[in-house]
Amino acid sequence: MLGLAACGSGSSDAEEGGASLSSVTIEGEQGSEPKVTFDGRLDASQEETEVLVEGDGEEVAAGDTVKANWWIGNGFTEKKAQSTWTKDGAPQSLEVSEEIVPFLRDTLVGNQVGDRVVLLTSAEDAFGEGGRPDIGIGNRDAVLAVVDILDRSETVPPLDGPQGEEKKPAGWAPELIEEDGVVTGLDFSTAHKPTGKLIATTLVKGDGAKVKSGQTLTVDYLGQVYNADEPFDESYSGEPAEFPIGVGQVIPGWDERLVGRTVGSRVILEIPPADGYGEQGNEQAGIKGTDTLFFVVDILAAS
Repeated sequence: MLGLAACGSGSSDAEEGGASLSSVTIEGEQGSEPKVTFDGRLDASQEETEVLVEGDGEEVAAGDTVKANWWIGNGFTEKKAQSTWTKDGAPQSLEVSEEIVPFLRDTLVGNQVGDRVVLLTSAEDAFGEGGRPDIGIGNRDAVLAVVDILDRSETVPPLDGPQGEEKKPAGWAPELIEEDGVVTGLDFSTAHKPTGKLIATTLVKGDGAKVKSGQTLTVDYLGQVYNADEPFDESYSGEPAEFPIGVGQVIPGWDERLVGRTVGSRVILEIPPADGYGEQGNEQAGIKGTDTLFFVVDILAAS
């Protein structure tokens, strides 16, 4: 059990000279949702920050990727406004950048993994002009934030392309069509007929870390139906794509065959309908329920 103090601006009806952070009681261990008890409306006229629980992990810096959970209270109404704690305890993952809300930058940067940080501030200083009316915090309300820093990793910029040991692809694979080193399509003239099995072959074995289920991948890719003249989708002509892997957010064949590979790899996937878009296909992309899909995928980053 811990008592605290902080500050910010009151709501449109808030009175000056309210309670400080020391009037708040916060119970619970770092990593679990706190129980917060108010003893009077909070005054946000002077910002206050305190580290309730000191961790012994690495210090968070701008540009890092952090896993954290937070609890937000309205210091004027003395009620919980938001909590990111879920039943399964999964933390939020975010990059510490200029784009995140100010209260998170204030409680993350310079503090350590394992810290529980408490901040009392104004709604404007916590969220920017306008506050967060969607969670019941007006522009002039005081905000109490309890933030648990659970993990961090340095954000590694995505590779520009495959990086690692070149491999001889399997004989069944189509050949890449490239223009000025950029993949533009697949040539099936020497490829085998689809077997109905989910298979993959490596063109470059990346020298980076292994891809884990639940990570966010950054990839360049091109997809083409077997024996089609043109790809139905690709990212090489634009920006790389980002998506969670291994959690059902992409077609099953990607989840199954990309997890466990290494960053920097280039692979070709042969994906039967059952591991692609199923019997319904994908009408928007011109894919029928009987089509076998081939993809070339460059794994540029995993975080």
